[in-house]
Amino acid sequence: MLISAENLSFGFAGAPLLENISFTLSEGDRVGLIGPNGEGKTTLIRLILSELEPESGALFKKNGCRIGYLAQTGGYDSENTAFEEMRSVFREDIRAIDALRETEEKIARAEEGSAEYRALSARYDALTKQIAARDSYHYEIKIRTVLNGMGFSDSFSQPVSTMSGGEKTRLKLCRLLLEEPELLILDEPTNHLDIKTLFWLEDYLSSFKGAILTVSHDRYFLDRLVREIYELERGTLSVFKGNYTKYKLLKAEKNTRILKEYEKQQEEIAHLQDYVDKNLVRATTAKSALSRVKKLEKMERIERPPLPPSPPRFSFSYAEKPYEKVLEVSALRLAAGEKVLLENASFALTRGEKCAVVGDNGTGKSTLVKEIVKNKNPAVKIGRFVKVAYYDQENANLNPENTVLGELWERHVLWDQTKVRNILAQAKLDAGDMDKKVRMLSGGERAKLALAVFECENGNFLILDEPTNHLDLPARESLEDALKAFDGTILFVSHDRYFIQALAGKIVELSDGKAVEFKGTYDEYNAFKAALKDGGERPAPQKAAEAKPKESGYRTKEERAAETKKRLRVRQIEEEISALETEEAEINSQLALPEIAGNYELLKEKCARLEEVKNLLDGLYEEYETLID
Repeated sequence: MLISAENLSFGFAGAPLLENISFTLSEGDRVGLIGPNGEGKTTLIRLILSELEPESGALFKKNGCRIGYLAQTGGYDSENTAFEEMRSVFREDIRAIDALRETEEKIARAEEGSAEYRALSARYDALTKQIAARDSYHYEIKIRTVLNGMGFSDSFSQPVSTMSGGEKTRLKLCRLLLEEPELLILDEPTNHLDIKTLFWLEDYLSSFKGAILTVSHDRYFLDRLVREIYELERGTLSVFKGNYTKYKLLKAEKNTRILKEYEKQQEEIAHLQDYVDKNLVRATTAKSALSRVKKLEKMERIERPPLPPSPPRFSFSYAEKPYEKVLEVSALRLAAGEKVLLENASFALTRGEKCAVVGDNGTGKSTLVKEIVKNKNPAVKIGRFVKVAYYDQENANLNPENTVLGELWERHVLWDQTKVRNILAQAKLDAGDMDKKVRMLSGGERAKLALAVFECENGNFLILDEPTNHLDLPARESLEDALKAFDGTILFVSHDRYFIQALAGKIVELSDGKAVEFKGTYDEYNAFKAALKDGGERPAPQKAAEAKPKESGYRTKEERAAETKKRLRVRQIEEEISALETEEAEINSQLALPEIAGNYELLKEKCARLEEVKNLLDGLYEEYETLID
C-alpha cells in the first residue's frame, strides 16, 4: 500500500466538494482519474500531496513514499542545459562512480595485505554492488533515451531558461521519469505532446516500475495505459476496473442495473402502500396492514441514479451548398523564417470530406491551416460558394475586454438577447457567466465560448486547430458528435487520437517538408504505417477522391443514352464555367484601369457584361449541382 484514503471529505468556504471518498493506491497500480471540470480532481491530488488538509476522514501514506507530481502547467527555471538538468538526477550515481575510480587508484598504491588494502577492497566491493544495483553506469543512456523520446533530441545543450512554457513542462516530465518515484501523479501529461511523443510516452510508462495516477482527457492515453478508472462526480468517487472504453460500458451497465432496481423497489413500495391505504382501517386486516407499514419503514430505499451532468451542446449548419471542389492545394511552399516547413505540398478536399492534418510538433500544421484560411496564396484555391469558418486553438479572435454575452451579441446585433443567451447556455455558459469578462474565463470556459461563436458562423467548410484543447471528456464527446453529424467539409488539426479516429475519413501527414495524403481512418493509417515499417509492400497511392463504384444491374438503351448525354453536358458546363470565370476576372481587372473608369459609356458596357456573366455563372452552377448530385 502506498496511499489509503478513508471517508475523505473536503470543501471550500463551507461548500462541500469531496464527500466520504475512500480508495487505496498500491504498488504497480495504473489509475485514471476522470470527471467533469470543477469536480475536484486537482483538489484530490493536493490532498494526496499534503498541500491541503481534509476536513474529515483520514489519509495514510507509506513511510518515506516518494511521490513525483507533474502539474498541468509550470516546469521550472534553470540556467543549466537540458542535459545538465537531467544529469543532476544521478548525482548519487556519479559520486559513486567517482568514488569507485578514486578507490581503484588508492588500491593500486596500497600495500597488498595491509589493513588499508583490506579496507579499500571492502569499500570497492560495496561501491561495485551499489553501482550494479542502481545500474549507475548507464545513466547517460537513460537520459538520452528519455530526452530523445520526449522530443528534445536537438535541445540537449539548450539552457532551460530559454525554453517555452510547454517545453519546460515536458522537461519536468522527463526529470520525473528519470527519478522513478514510487507513485507518479500526472495532471494532463499529454498536453504539449505531438502524436509521435504520445506513443513513446505510453510505451515508456507501460514498463514504469512505480504506480501511476493520471488525470487525462486523452481517451487513447487512458485506454493504452490505465487498468482502473476513478470517476469523480457530484463529490463522490466511483471505481471501475479496466481502461476508459471498459469504464464506459461498466458505467452504462451500472446505471441500467440501479435504475431497474430502483423501479422494482418503487413498484413494491407502491403495492405495499396501496394495501396499507385500503386495509389499515379495517379491523380484520389492520394487523396485516401494520406489518406492511413496518416493512416500509425498515426498507432501505434505493436512490434513483442521478442523470449525468448535461454536457455542452453544439450544432453546425450552413445556408448554401458549396461547389464540389472545396479546397485544392497545389505545389504549396511554406516557411517560418529560414526554416522551410513545406515544399511542393499538394492535396485536395471535396464536399463532405472530413480530413485530419497530423505530424510532429514544428512540421507546420497550424501554419498550413492559417494559410488556407487567409486564402491569399495562389497555391491555395477555395471553391465556389465555400464559406470558411475557422476555430483558432489560441482563441485569438475573442476580445478579452468583452463580456461573454457581448462577445457573441456584437457579432449578431440583429438577434434578440434571448437567442444569444440560449446559444451560450447550450455551450454550458450559464447566467452567472454572461457578465464575466472574457479574460476572466478559465481555459475550458473560453474554449466553449469560442466554439459557440464558431458554430454561429454557419460555415460549410469548417477549419479547426486543436478544437479539443481545454475541453473535458463530456465536452469533447459532445463536440465530436456534432461534427460527425455535420454534412459539410471539415479540415482539422488535432493531437487527440480518439477524436481523429471518430471523425476523419482522410489523413494528411506533414513530415520532412512533404504532405502525404491517405484516404482512410486514423487506425487504418497507423496500420498502413506499421506495415511499411515492418517491410510490407506499400499500397498504391491514395487519390484525393476515389471513383464511384459502377452501378450494377441491367440498363436499357435509353438509360445508357441518357447517362452519356448527362456526362457530355457536365463536361460542357465545366468548360463554359471555366471560360466565363476567366472573362469575369478579366472584366474586374479592366474596371480598375483609368481609361475605362473615366469613360462612362465604356464603363457602363463593361458593368452590364459583368452582370450578364455573373447571371450566366449562377445558372450554370445550379445546373451543374443538379447533374452531379
